[in-house]
Amino acid sequence: MAPRSEPVAVRVTGEFALFTRPEMKVERVSYDVITPSAARGILEAILWKPGMRWIVRRLVVLNPVRHVSFRRNEVASKIPSHVVRWAHHNRADRDFFADDDRQQRNAVLVRDVDYLIEALIELTDLAGSDDSVRKFVEMFHRRVAKGQRFHQPYLGCREFPATVTLASGRERPHEDLLGHEEDLGWMLHDIEYGAGKPRGPRFFHARMRDGVIVVPPLGGEDAA
Repeated sequence: MAPRSEPVAVRVTGEFALFTRPEMKVERVSYDVITPSAARGILEAILWKPGMRWIVRRLVVLNPVRHVSFRRNEVASKIPSHVVRWAHHNRADRDFFADDDRQQRNAVLVRDVDYLIEALIELTDLAGSDDSVRKFVEMFHRRVAKGQRFHQPYLGCREFPATVTLASGRERPHEDLLGHEEDLGWMLHDIEYGAGKPRGPRFFHARMRDGVIVVPPLGGEDAA
């Protein structure tokens, strides 16, 4: 097994979040809580190197789950790949007018989110001779403390920024979450890769006990 760090914990907060359920094809509906893939994306926004990977182990929900409905403007289509290739080859822009391709859609979001993310750093085959889990953990702690990041961490959609701080160790779920167990159903775990190519999305049966969701290993017995 590749070398792994001890658990690293950060606190993530935000006014709104939208972790879109993939079975909702038109109107966006968020999962009740953050997904492991969204949590990994937040961590990678702060620190990612070819020689390491993040493995999310626990998600702790600190605030009660509350929903709100929004109507959002979205474009109806994606830019075709051949248009991108043409623009790159000809070093020229192609006009795109969002007003001509805009649609209004309802979205069900979660609001006033507050999470604790616990994850491990594992070395990959691309780790150099001077790379170590200790080096990456210390680098991550410094970057969080200084507010450094490769890009703005966000809560499911880029329009919902996330505030990330180091966990103090004193965080506890809200009293309304204690003493309860909730079956959240099948939740997106992450995209599994093999030989450098994506094998497709993987899901797991999420259960929240006292505000805590234990994330099984990708491809584990509780995953599909």
